[in-house]
Amino acid sequence: MASLDRVKVLVLGDSGVGKSSLVHLLCQNQVLGNPSWTVGCSVDVRVHDYKEGTPEEKTFYIELWDVGGSVGSASSVKSTRAVFYNSVNGIILVHDLTNKKSSQNLSRWSVEALNRDMVPTGVLVTNGDYDREQFADNQIPLLVIGTKLDQIHETKRHEVLTRTAFLAEDFNAEEINLDCTNPRYLAAGSSNAVKLSRFFDKVIEKRYFLRDGNQMPGFPDRKRFLGGTFKSLHYD
Repeated sequence: MASLDRVKVLVLGDSGVGKSSLVHLLCQNQVLGNPSWTVGCSVDVRVHDYKEGTPEEKTFYIELWDVGGSVGSASSVKSTRAVFYNSVNGIILVHDLTNKKSSQNLSRWSVEALNRDMVPTGVLVTNGDYDREQFADNQIPLLVIGTKLDQIHETKRHEVLTRTAFLAEDFNAEEINLDCTNPRYLAAGSSNAVKLSRFFDKVIEKRYFLRDGNQMPGFPDRKRFLGGTFKSLHYD
């Protein structure tokens, strides 16, 4: 397989929210039968057709970096994860729809990752919190994904989804809610699949193209990546 250009997307969220199951579903289009805790970082790859169906269509690798670890504020924990935050092109924030705390912790994950990037993001941190208004100026595309939708009782679903809709709005991001054990939530042509494709297109555009659609000077850089079929890398 010829070398393809690539983008790096972080997948962040509390332990146990289903990040590994989500990444496996996105990359392999299969349910992860026996998920385990991620130690360090696990990297999987998805092939994405940028602007599919148009004359500008081009195939890219999407590297999905599933970052494990506690959301704790210990400097040793943060410094361990910091190595994974270099040269980030997009961020998927994952929370468990049945666990309100995991939703609230997305602010800490986003601030930790965005502040690590060398490019100013406009995110202001005060006493461990963030200014939601500043996400309007963030240049790194964000996507919020809620998991375990199937575990919410019908009588509570409207309340929960209304709350998470405001959460996505705070991040100036689109929202997808799904059950990682059911591939139909990301079936081709579904609203979730369209949102996901639009997010990846935006990540690629920010990385390789100017806003007017002209290619950025010096890009694409065809660095050698993973030849052949999908492969996973695990960092401990």
